[in-house]
Amino acid sequence: MKPLKDHDLVRVEYSGIIYEKRPCKDFNGEPAEGLYNAWIILNNPAQLNSYTTQMVKEVILAMRQASNDRSVNAVVFTGVGDRAFCTGGNTKEYAEYYAGNPQEYKQYMRLFNDMVSTILMCDKPVINRVNGMRIAGGQEIGMACDFSIAQDLARFGQAGPRHGSAPIGGSTDFLHLYVGIERAMFSCTVCEPWSAHLAYRYGLLTEIVPALKVNGEFIPNPLVYTDRWVNERGEIIYGLPREGEELARGKELLKSGTIDLSLLDEAVDRLCTKLMYTFPNCLSMTINSLRKKKLEHWDQNKESNREWLALNMMTEAKAGFRAFNEGPKDNREVDFVRLRQLLAEGHEWDDDLIREISPQYKK
Repeated sequence: MKPLKDHDLVRVEYSGIIYEKRPCKDFNGEPAEGLYNAWIILNNPAQLNSYTTQMVKEVILAMRQASNDRSVNAVVFTGVGDRAFCTGGNTKEYAEYYAGNPQEYKQYMRLFNDMVSTILMCDKPVINRVNGMRIAGGQEIGMACDFSIAQDLARFGQAGPRHGSAPIGGSTDFLHLYVGIERAMFSCTVCEPWSAHLAYRYGLLTEIVPALKVNGEFIPNPLVYTDRWVNERGEIIYGLPREGEELARGKELLKSGTIDLSLLDEAVDRLCTKLMYTFPNCLSMTINSLRKKKLEHWDQNKESNREWLALNMMTEAKAGFRAFNEGPKDNREVDFVRLRQLLAEGHEWDDDLIREISPQYKK
C-alpha cells in the first residue's frame, strides 16, 4: 500500500472548541475497530456557547480535519452543557470591537461565511446535536448541518431584527427549505422562538428526545403542549407555551427535576450507526446532492450579505449590540418606537440618536 498523504492545511491546538474522536458503535453497541465519529464541541458555556472570532476559525479547521480523516464516519457538532448549543456571535465581542468597525466586521464575516461553507462541504455527514438553545447564528450553523437531533427543552429561532442585524448568515437561505416561506418569514422577522416540539412538527428537526428527569423518569417538556391540543379559541397549539396555572405548574415541575442528556446521546449514536451501515461514496453523493438546495441560495447571497452586514455595523448593529451588551439585565433592547419616530423626522444616524434610544443611557 502506498504511503498516505496528509491533506490537512494546518495542525492546530484547539482552545475555543473541543475536538474528540469517539468510537463508532455497531448495531450490537460494540465499538467498530478503527472507525470513529468526530465530535466538534463549542466550548463557551459561560456565554451560552456564542462563538468568538477564534472559535469560528477553529470550527473551520475542525470541520476540515474531520472531513479529511479517513477513519471518521460522521461529524457531531454540539456545545458544552445543557443550556445552549449556540446563541450566535459573541455579542460582547461584537459590541466592544466590531460595532462601528465595518472594515473589521467584513473580515470577520469572511470567516463566518467560511464556517458555514465548510459545514456544507464536509465529506462526512454532519449531525447537529442540539443540547440546548439554538438561536440566531446558532440556528444558522445548525441548519447548515445535514441532521438535527434535539433535547426537547431546546428553543429555536432568530434574534437579528430585534438586536440590530438580519438573519442573513444562513436563515434567509435555509429556513424556508425546512418549514416553508410563511413560517420562515414569521420566524426571521418577529423573532419569537419555537419550542423543540414545534420545530419538530414544522420539519426543522430529525428527532427530539426528552431531557427532563423527575423522580427518576424522563418526562416531556412541561412548559409546552407536547400533544395536539385545541384551545378555547379553536387554535391548535401543539408545541406552543402553556399558559396561566398550567405554565406555573410546568415551571415547578422543571425546577424539581434534573437535566439528563443521555437519551440525546443515544439518539445521536443510533443515527451515526445507521450512517455507518451504508456505502460511503454513495452516502456522500446523496448528501451532497441534497445540500445543493442549500448551496443554491447560500452561494448566491453570502458575499452581498457580508457587505451589508459590515456596513450595518455603523448604524443599527452598533446600537443594537451595544444595548444588549451594556443595557440592564431587564432591558437590553433599544426603544424601537422612539427610533422610528426619530427616523421619520429625518434624524441622521449619529451618537445623539444612539444615546436617545439606548437603555444603557437611561437614568
